[in-house]
Amino acid sequence: MIALDILENIQIAAGLIYLIWLYAWAKKQLGSAPIAAIFAVIIVYLTFYQYPVLIWVPIIFFLIATFFSGMFEKIPPNVKKPEHLKD
Repeated sequence: MIALDILENIQIAAGLIYLIWLYAWAKKQLGSAPIAAIFAVIIVYLTFYQYPVLIWVPIIFFLIATFFSGMFEKIPPNVKKPEHLKD
């Protein structure tokens, strides 16, 4: 089916994006490119290829942050906060 092929391609693209992002982060934190590459490959393999459903979790968080970010701006600042949310 075409829809399943498209979803599989999105999963592969997202996995590559996560691999590159994790490599860049690990290279900055560890200071060594070969160690960062090994670290990134191991983490991406253990998380996303063992459990492919987890690829969709950051995508869902990104979509929520993108499309629902203005929702909290509509709450007026003078509304009284509940007791459990007060500073």
